[in-house]
Amino acid sequence: MYDDTIENLLKGVADGSISIKDARTALEGVELTEEQMDAAIDHGVHNVAESGTIVSASLAPSGASYLTMFFFAWGIFWICYWSFSLIYGLANDWDQQNMAFHLAMVLTTLILLGLVYLKFIIPDTIIVKHSQNKYVPEHQKDWKEYKW
Repeated sequence: MYDDTIENLLKGVADGSISIKDARTALEGVELTEEQMDAAIDHGVHNVAESGTIVSASLAPSGASYLTMFFFAWGIFWICYWSFSLIYGLANDWDQQNMAFHLAMVLTTLILLGLVYLKFIIPDTIIVKHSQNKYVPEHQKDWKEYKW
C-alpha cells in the first residue's frame, strides 16, 4: 500500500530520523472535523472492495523467527524417525496396530507442520469475489404448466 504523509512522519519519529519537534511543525495548521476523522479511520475498513481486487498482507515477521525454524527442524526429524521406523516395521512384519501408530504419528506431524506453515509463514491473500443472488425471478414465458 502507499504510505501517506502522516504514516511516513510516524515511521520517521519511530526510527529516530525525524524529531518530534519537526513532525509537529510539519503538521501545524492541519485540522480535521470529527466526520473527516471517522471517514479516514473507516476508509478501507468498511468500504466494499471491487470484485477481483487482491488484498495481500506481507510475510508475517514470525515466519522468519528462530522458533518457527526450530519447529520445522524438529518436525522434519520426527517425520523421518516415524516414517523410517514404519519402513523398518514393514520389512520385519510388525503387527498392524504398531504400524498404524507409526503412520498416525507421521500424519499428525505433517498436519502440525502444515498448520504452522499456513498460520505463520505464507502471507494472507484474499481475492474479493462477490456472490450473485441465488434467487431466480420467475419468467412467465419460460415456464410451462403441465396438467395431469
